[in-house]
Amino acid sequence: MSLTVFRSPENIPYTGPELRPHFILSRFKIEGSSLVAFYGPCRVETAHLVDWEDRLASDHIAAKEMIHFLGEFFGITLREGVWIQRHLVQEAGARLRAHGLDVSRDGDDLFLSGGKLSVSIVTASPVSVLLHLGINIDPAGAPVKASGLGGVLGTAVINGIIDDLLNGFEREWASVQRATVKVKPVI
Repeated sequence: MSLTVFRSPENIPYTGPELRPHFILSRFKIEGSSLVAFYGPCRVETAHLVDWEDRLASDHIAAKEMIHFLGEFFGITLREGVWIQRHLVQEAGARLRAHGLDVSRDGDDLFLSGGKLSVSIVTASPVSVLLHLGINIDPAGAPVKASGLGGVLGTAVINGIIDDLLNGFEREWASVQRATVKVKPVI
């Protein structure tokens, strides 16, 4: 099962309905399992949240600018999707720490300077597992204490981290795929 990664040059607002089956196919013409990244503002109203804990609390998500990672994966379970999410968040944190930032992780959330740096969710559709990871560039408008990468890291450094994260994810995906087909079954 192959995977395509792509960083879009477009600035695309993320409002929640993008987390749906075949959004990546319809927007970017990429078929199959994929992970795309794009910059854009974020404003997800309560009605578009898929996390029931947040919906029941009438929460919303907002930031003036984020880097969004949007994934769609076919042929996996929701549990596998959550493992993929945790791996992606862990790798994002590691890359930010490599640039001298004191980033910590709690589950699927990253924190910087006492503020929430990211939002993330995984859900299942009838045909796929869907993932969104948003990392704040400018957290203005966030409904919680938040931090961002803007002013801390330059755009070129952030772009390098994005590309490194996408390429590393693609390599890890291929390595996992190879590991599943190269073993002798035990009977």
